[in-house]
Parts: sequence; C-alpha cells; structure tokens
Amino acid sequence: MFKRKHSGDDIEAHVTGPVQGQVAIGRDIAQQQSVGAMAVEVTPDERAQLQQALAELRSQITALAPPERCGPALERIDELEEAIAAPRPDLTTMQYVRGWFAKHLPAVAGSVAGVVIHPVVGKLVAAAGDAAVAQFEQLLGDG
Repeated sequence: MFKRKHSGDDIEAHVTGPVQGQVAIGRDIAQQQSVGAMAVEVTPDERAQLQQALAELRSQITALAPPERCGPALERIDELEEAIAAPRPDLTTMQYVRGWFAKHLPAVAGSVAGVVIHPVVGKLVAAAGDAAVAQFEQLLGDG
C-alpha cells in the first residue's frame, strides 16, 4: 500500500492543448472574471454596402413595379430604411414591409427579404442586444 511521508494535500495536474481562459488547480479556489459587453460596430464601409443594397432595391422596384404600385412600394422602402437605421432596429416595421411586398409586389419580395437579412442589418440587430436578436429570429427568421 502507498504510504505518504508528509501530511497535507498532494495535488498534481497537467494542462495541455490550446487553453483559453482561466485554469485553477487546488483547493478552496475562488475566481472572478469580468467581461465587458461586446461592442458590435458597423463600419462606414458596411453602412455604404447597405445603402447600395437599398438603392438597388429602389431601382428594381422602379423597373418592375406597375405604375400604381411604384409609389407605395418606394414608400415602404423608405419605412424599411428608417426602421433599420433606428437606434434599436424596428423589427415589427421590417416584418410589415416584408409582408407588404409578399402581398402586393411578389416579384420584388425576395430582394426585400435579402435586405432584411443583410449581414449589416444582422450586426445592427446584434448591437441592440440579445432580446432584439431573439425578436428578429421570431419575427423575421422564417424567411
């Protein structure tokens, strides 16, 4: 039988591989870690990409929409742009606009959905926090 020659704890540990974060080995260890909120920033180039997507959408509407639908469709795109640019993106307006196009101008509905799920819009929603992301998935995640 193994007999120890000293009293107290005998702790042995081996940490290998790519370790990220804290590691604690021993008895009665208390650790605290403060992680600040992750700031999601949208760059000017990304904003320009989103503006380009909206401009292309407006051009597509002008080319494809019947005259009686063109004005109202462009008004909906203005609403969409305003909803996206709000300090906290207005997701219910985004859902409404997407639905309006599905009902009134289906030829452009896919392009509108493409703007709604644009990666820059995703970053703006993420910057608004977890609740906004959950609401986005609930309201707009189904296509």
